[in-house]
Amino acid sequence: MLAVYPAAARVLPIDYQDAGVAPPADASLPLPVSVTDSSGRHISLGDLISHPTVLVFADYTCRTLCGPTIAFVASALEKSGLRPSDQFQLLVIGLDPKDSMADAATMRHAHIGAGTPLDRATEFVTASPAAVQKLTTALGYRYHYDADSDVYIHPAAAYVLRSDGHVSRVLTGIGLSGADMRLAIVEASAGKVGTLRDQVRLLCSAFDPAHGTYDLRISRILEFAAFVTVALLAGGIGLLLFADRRRAA
Repeated sequence: MLAVYPAAARVLPIDYQDAGVAPPADASLPLPVSVTDSSGRHISLGDLISHPTVLVFADYTCRTLCGPTIAFVASALEKSGLRPSDQFQLLVIGLDPKDSMADAATMRHAHIGAGTPLDRATEFVTASPAAVQKLTTALGYRYHYDADSDVYIHPAAAYVLRSDGHVSRVLTGIGLSGADMRLAIVEASAGKVGTLRDQVRLLCSAFDPAHGTYDLRISRILEFAAFVTVALLAGGIGLLLFADRRRAA
C-alpha cells in the first residue's frame, strides 16, 4: 500500500486494478485506535461502537465516488426497516488526514441530512495517517493516493461489523438494496436484531462475496421446506400417539 503522503510516483493503471477489498480471515476493526469525532474529541473506536455497525471509508473532499457511495449506503439503511441507534450505527472514517471536520460535516449534511434518526446514529470521524493505515490494513481495504491530482483511488464498499468490531460482511457500496442491508445487519447481530422471517431468509440465502449481495438459493429453500415438512409430520405423529395413549388410559 502507498503511504498516505507519498512523495512522488504518479498512480499507474495497475494501481487502479489493485484497489479493492480483501479482508483477512477473521478480520476485525482495531478498537483501541483513536479517532477524532464530530465534536473534536479524541476517542477510541471501541468507545464509539456498541451496536452492529456499517463502516465506510471516504475522502471528505472527493467530488466523484465518495458522495454517491455514502448516499447509497444511507438510502439502503433507511429502506432496511431497522431502527437507527437501537439496532445499528453508521460510521464513516476519513481516508485523507488533510481533511478537516468541516469537510466531514459538509459531506455529512449533503448525503445524510440533519436531525433525522439516521443522522443521530451516524458518526463521521477523522484519523491520523498512522491510524488510517492501521485500520485499512486490518480490514484489507486497498487504496492508492495520486499526489499529482490529490485524489484517492479506492473501492466503494460498506463493511458490516459486529458490535465487537469483527467483520461480518462486506457489501458493495453502489446499488445497495435495503433488503441486503437488513440481512447483513441481522446476521451481524447474531439474532438480536430482526424477525423470524429475517432468520428464515438468511437460512434460504447465500452471500455472494464477489458482488456483495445475498441471493436466494432454490436448494436452500427446498432444504428448509423439507425440514419444516419433516418437523410437521413428526409433530403430527407425536400428537396422534399421545392421543392414543390417553384414550387407552
